[in-house]
Amino acid sequence: MCGATQGIGRAAALEFARAGARVVLVGRNEDGLAKVLDELKAVSAAAHETVKADFSDLAGTERIAHETARRLGAVHILVNNTGGPAAGMAIEAKPQDYLAAMSMHLGCAQAWTQACAPLMREAGYGRIINITSTSVFTPIKGLGVSNTVRAAMANWTKTLASELGRFGITVNNVMPGFTKTARLEALFKGKASRGGVSVDEVERDAIATIPAGRLGDARELALAVVFLASPAASYVNGVNLPVDGGRLAAQ
Repeated sequence: MCGATQGIGRAAALEFARAGARVVLVGRNEDGLAKVLDELKAVSAAAHETVKADFSDLAGTERIAHETARRLGAVHILVNNTGGPAAGMAIEAKPQDYLAAMSMHLGCAQAWTQACAPLMREAGYGRIINITSTSVFTPIKGLGVSNTVRAAMANWTKTLASELGRFGITVNNVMPGFTKTARLEALFKGKASRGGVSVDEVERDAIATIPAGRLGDARELALAVVFLASPAASYVNGVNLPVDGGRLAAQ
């Protein structure tokens, strides 16, 4: 479970533990990993563990991914999840910003997938789930680099789905809408500061675009991830699943 120390990653890790999985938490913050590990131990007695990896270091992440896969010997589920790039207009981003974001998201996801997919193929069962954004379908203003990278991840997901499906491996993409996480809070604060308005006003404007009339909860995203990882989703492959309260449908 990549990006497991907070937000959707943490919520998904907890739901996997409740469902009976042995969870390997991946993140760069040792204190955060230790805290979530304690939470998992309170949920189940499985031998959960942590792996420290900094996704800004692609070569290091690739090495750690392969070392971890070899040590575990069996991996049935991989969740690729990384915090989004900094906000900003696409035209104002430096070329290096795009390259760094592609490395952190697509590059590291590829590293973990290449490490884990052979084990899934050997087992005849695999689930690869990538956490991206509804910006795959509709770019979000002020998130130029993120919009670009998320779209690349979506096409990568569909390509892998066609390549790996015959081995009992599904590859799907979960697209969170406005979900109550530290990332969304930071984005709202930044937008409020730039626009000279209150954070509450920014949040109200966001909620007005959601048919459900509220922000999502990280656990709601996590439950969708767990479903896609389960045998019940064995015929769901290559999809971009919005979990957004109907926001995309209303656009």
